[in-house]
Amino acid sequence: MLTLIGGGRDRTGGRGQTAAAAIHALLREEILSLRRKPGEPIAEKDIAAAHGVSRTPVREALLRLADEGLVDIIAKSGTHVSRIPLADLPEAITIRRVLEQLAVRGAVASATGSQIIELRAILVRTAEAAEAGDTEAFHRADEAFHEAVATAGRHPGVWALVRHVKLQVDRFRRLTLPLEGRMARVVAEHEAVLAAIEARDAEAAAAAMGAHVDGLSLGLDDLKRFNPGFFLEDSARSDLKRA
Repeated sequence: MLTLIGGGRDRTGGRGQTAAAAIHALLREEILSLRRKPGEPIAEKDIAAAHGVSRTPVREALLRLADEGLVDIIAKSGTHVSRIPLADLPEAITIRRVLEQLAVRGAVASATGSQIIELRAILVRTAEAAEAGDTEAFHRADEAFHEAVATAGRHPGVWALVRHVKLQVDRFRRLTLPLEGRMARVVAEHEAVLAAIEARDAEAAAAAMGAHVDGLSLGLDDLKRFNPGFFLEDSARSDLKRA
């Protein structure tokens, strides 16, 4: 499943650190994209064997993922992809809304003509992906749209903060994309955001972005019913220990 570019040997400290970073990045993407499902076990020895590295860089990568809340390392029980903590989602969505509204207000004030054209082009790609039912391409275009809004608003640091805050939200959001009409709804919401930026209407842009981010909570009941094993009802994790 994982492929390390340039080999995975960790005979020296520097190369070991490189292997740990590469394994972390690849596992992280697999978890966020749901290729590794919530609750799925992760075997250190299998990952190490697949890439010709010792278990040390694998362990380092997993500890970093545990710090990010994406992996649970439980003494005597093994390592698993963490379940999505339902109790944490409302706060994460609220923080994201505040940050993205700040970014879009900046875009209204500062976006250049070429940046608006770029946003329009990204929106077209998003709509094409939705029409094709390509959730991976849709996700990439969606991310690009929000990053471009932050850049246009001269708040690139805001996007870095948003990316940090929304790790758990991203997994939930990926589950919503196949829901009927969900991708089309997102396209319409992006259109409203872009229209407000083009009109230089900060209040409308902030309202449209707020409604878009708050819309992430839609479909939660359905997802809990269809994927009950993917979610953690109580975010308290005092029983989790690093083995």
